[in-house]
Amino acid sequence: MKIVTAAEMREIDRITTERFGIPSLTLMENAGTAVADFVLSEFPAAGRVAVICGKGNNGGDGFVVARKLTEAGKEVRVLLLSDPKELRGDAAAMFKKLPIKPVVIRTSEEFQSQQSVAVFECAVLVDAILGTGFRPPVTGLYAEVIQHLSKLDAPIIAVDIPSGLDADAMNNVENDNVENKGAQLVIPARATVTFTAPRPAHVFSPLLKGPVVISPIGSPEEAIQSELNLEVIAPRDIARCVAPRTREANKGDFGHVLIIGGSLGKAGAAAMAGMAALRAGAGLVTVATPKSVQPTVAAFAPELMTEPLPETEEGTISLTALEYGRLEKIIQGKTVIAIGPGISRNADTAELVRILVKQADRPTVLDADGLNAFQGQAQQLTNRPVVITPHPGEMSRLTGLETSHIQRNRIHVARDFANKHRITVVLKGHRTLIAEPGGKVWANTTGNPGMATGGMGDILTGMLAGLMASCGRNKESRMSLLPVLAAVHLHGLAGDISCEMMGEHSLVATDLLGALPEAFRRARASNQDDTVLLNP
Repeated sequence: MKIVTAAEMREIDRITTERFGIPSLTLMENAGTAVADFVLSEFPAAGRVAVICGKGNNGGDGFVVARKLTEAGKEVRVLLLSDPKELRGDAAAMFKKLPIKPVVIRTSEEFQSQQSVAVFECAVLVDAILGTGFRPPVTGLYAEVIQHLSKLDAPIIAVDIPSGLDADAMNNVENDNVENKGAQLVIPARATVTFTAPRPAHVFSPLLKGPVVISPIGSPEEAIQSELNLEVIAPRDIARCVAPRTREANKGDFGHVLIIGGSLGKAGAAAMAGMAALRAGAGLVTVATPKSVQPTVAAFAPELMTEPLPETEEGTISLTALEYGRLEKIIQGKTVIAIGPGISRNADTAELVRILVKQADRPTVLDADGLNAFQGQAQQLTNRPVVITPHPGEMSRLTGLETSHIQRNRIHVARDFANKHRITVVLKGHRTLIAEPGGKVWANTTGNPGMATGGMGDILTGMLAGLMASCGRNKESRMSLLPVLAAVHLHGLAGDISCEMMGEHSLVATDLLGALPEAFRRARASNQDDTVLLNP
């Protein structure tokens, strides 16, 4: 799903009306209806709802919300932050359709009136003050109202975007706190209902809290264009990877994954990756690991096949595994290879990794110390059939850039590396990014802080390999972006499902293995919805 700027969204609305003949009043009616439906669905017991409206089109959406909620039997109170004479166009037209008399305030003095105060005494509040065309900071009466709303306990639902937020904000650094900036007032919305396509702030801004619902309101797909080259993963984007299988399917249809990894003390990493590949749908999985580690991996799950490899004195895979074609024979017949989980940074082993990537003739996932083998030698990754999955520290070692720089410029760094080396980059972290050669970057919104624990990357590596094997039928389809998007989205979704049961503090990597079936089920169910839900 494309991410568009505020200016591009205005152009989409214009094209929808002028080229495709859908009246702007219809778009506004559909937008307000979507918000009203959300309120009715999420807060069915709320008897009294307040709608606070500005004088622009966002306020016009709010007038529709108020009318629809009134028609649904709710007691609705409307606060208009301007003289009705200042309303223009569609907003003025929707104001005339209001079935209730609003409270009108134009000054700070009027805002202190008993009538005004009474509006806020509601179970749910709808923020229809400022839309995506606004640029901070907020001043005057609007600032006073937003400050007041920020102190209330009742849930606030934002129309299009929380008032005060810059829709084009791209800063996704968590510790860039608004309190340190002093100028930006933003309504703390419990949820946001936006329309047609998300703006950058819906995906990346740390000032936006709660889920974002993206509702279609009539713009055809052809009208939705953007030069950002940014997308957000939506369930419909991965529909083919989560679709039911045919009745006559057999394990040979879903590929054979080879995990190369593990070392003394890190057997669990390779084993978890292997089980994640199976849970993600691979028909068969083999784990090739040091011979002293092999019994531990084999005992992890009976479904895993294992291959013992020669090892170094440190208990890591030895370079001698390449002698006499030993590892080459193991690789033969495998569909996808994953290299790195628990493999260690032993120099001998790192050389083995570089040789395997140089010789790779099939889709390969490279993670963890498999990536660290290319510190200072990233050029050896260029044009290889690999998907790399660095966290910011590993990306720092690959690029020579400071980790802090990478975190401030995640989109640019991922895009630049993917373009330069012609490979797919999965840059992990809050809003994991998938950058493909050619410049397009996808953002993922599933996942939670409870996933900041050891082993989560190994689960992702296995899922990537498993979905690349099971979603594709040839090398080209297995190297396509679809299984990568699916793996990243489902990995975060499984983490969210696990968090629902375990909480953030107690979440561990293997919890995701048990949550993956429900993640697939939810992804399939979401494909049937017209609306798209972005996680907070």
